[in-house]
Amino acid sequence: MAAPSILELATFYVGETLCGIDILNIKEMNNHTEITPVPGSEDWLVGVMNLRGRILTVMDMGLRLGLLPVKDSRTLVVGYEDEHLGLLVGKIEDVVIADSLKIEPPPSNLSGVQGRFFKGVFKTDKKLIGLLDLKTILET
Repeated sequence: MAAPSILELATFYVGETLCGIDILNIKEMNNHTEITPVPGSEDWLVGVMNLRGRILTVMDMGLRLGLLPVKDSRTLVVGYEDEHLGLLVGKIEDVVIADSLKIEPPPSNLSGVQGRFFKGVFKTDKKLIGLLDLKTILET
């Protein structure tokens, strides 16, 4: 039997869907970020931002997941492999400690979102957290 591995998940809402990302992928959180639109890009690519001299692409996670645009947004700066980008999300929640052995495969549809955007789900006593698959989200 595999030994349990503990994950710390930064959780946040995208619409009504509670999502989580491994906290090791979160570089910072910004409340007020100036975003410059990029004409002709996908609707979910809302633009670019300047983060201390580094230009980052910014995605609206609501639109990326096929939901409504995010309202009252916060920007999570995430790193995946060698790429950094901003994700517009809704309300930031807590950090949740998850046992990797209790993460289940994602359903084909999670709160109206295609399951391909999730690499798993974690159930707490009161909540279901969809673990976002950054690799799939970054694919265009």
